[in-house]
Amino acid sequence: MTSSVPASSLDPAIAARLKRSADGLVPAIAQQYDTGEVLMLGWMDDEALHRTLTTGRCTYFSRSRQEYWVKGDTSGHVQHVRSVALDCDADTVLVKVDQVGAACHTGARTCFDNDVLLDK
Repeated sequence: MTSSVPASSLDPAIAARLKRSADGLVPAIAQQYDTGEVLMLGWMDDEALHRTLTTGRCTYFSRSRQEYWVKGDTSGHVQHVRSVALDCDADTVLVKVDQVGAACHTGARTCFDNDVLLDK
């Protein structure tokens, strides 16, 4: 991954645990903290995770634009971070948030509303 951002300030103990993809990213699932609703999936590198942990706002790394983006900076649909956890393999981040407005870029509440493959 090419980035002009200086080395991350992520706690080295956390950084050592992360299992990243070949491009240095981990998937980050955003979930509504009080309802459990799964909102979206984004990607984080060490710096995006550091910013998320320290600012209280979700920061993701855009694979298509090769840049950081803070959820809600342009749309107003902010994600206020309530908790952050790693899964048992340390290869996925779960961010529980208080979502303001839509989470999906399409304007939907979640990114998982429109293409349900099975619903029993």
